Amino acid sequence: MTRSRKTYARPVLTPSVLRYAILFVIAGFVLIPLVATVLGGFKTLGELRVHPFGLPEQWQWINYWQIISGNRYWQLMFNSLVVAVFTVAMTVIASAMAAFVFVHVKFFGREFILNYLLLGLLFPSATAILPLFIKVRDLGMLDTYQGVILPQVAFGLASSILLFRNYFRHLPSELFEAALMDGCGYFRFFWHIMLPLSRPILATVGVIVFVHSWNGYLLPLVVFNREAIYTWPLGIMAYQGEYSTDWHLVLAFISLTILPAVLIFFAAQRHIVEGLTSGSVKG
Repeated sequence: MTRSRKTYARPVLTPSVLRYAILFVIAGFVLIPLVATVLGGFKTLGELRVHPFGLPEQWQWINYWQIISGNRYWQLMFNSLVVAVFTVAMTVIASAMAAFVFVHVKFFGREFILNYLLLGLLFPSATAILPLFIKVRDLGMLDTYQGVILPQVAFGLASSILLFRNYFRHLPSELFEAALMDGCGYFRFFWHIMLPLSRPILATVGVIVFVHSWNGYLLPLVVFNREAIYTWPLGIMAYQGEYSTDWHLVLAFISLTILPAVLIFFAAQRHIVEGLTSGSVKG
């Protein structure tokens, strides 16, 4: 007499479930510090030291209002916006035109010049901060916006040209050949055909450069001496005293200042994904 054995189906870990689990863990590492920063701005300094990650016992809205109602916060935001917008505009224009030349114009030494520009990816900007300061001082650009904007553009060209070049190479070459046959010049093709088709990579490069410029600290610290032109990372020093730091105000200030970069990222999220994945799959 045989006994029937019950069989139980083992749970199968499908690739989609594993993928979502990994993404959930990564999202937790990203969101937990952001949520803790925002909540820390609603606490008192004593509560922040005792319970840094819990919900506030009493929501201190005065912390955020104290920052928003002051003229200093809006001056810092204006300075950061001026530096970031001009950095994005100059970087996008220069890198897009250079990448177009490297893709569609054949000339002697093209690969050498491209590789020379891409060497900038090997060296962080901090390694050149001393000679950069000397050059900015000699050009008389200390305590000016252009003293920060131009070096940021120079350091952002290498990665931006690489992204634009990869995107332009995967656009149909027949468009360029047909435009030339119809009498369209290089500049007209670039302006009227290439750029309208390149909105994803334009958004990608623009957001990357904007966030990097918006959060830049070392270069403005070296170039700016007057508080009137400080960017927001330098404005945090106002809440640091000789013996103590108002960390609850610092967290509230950071929460308010990173909000524009977060909003811009979510607004251009679809274009960023398309721009970064362009050319990854060939059909």
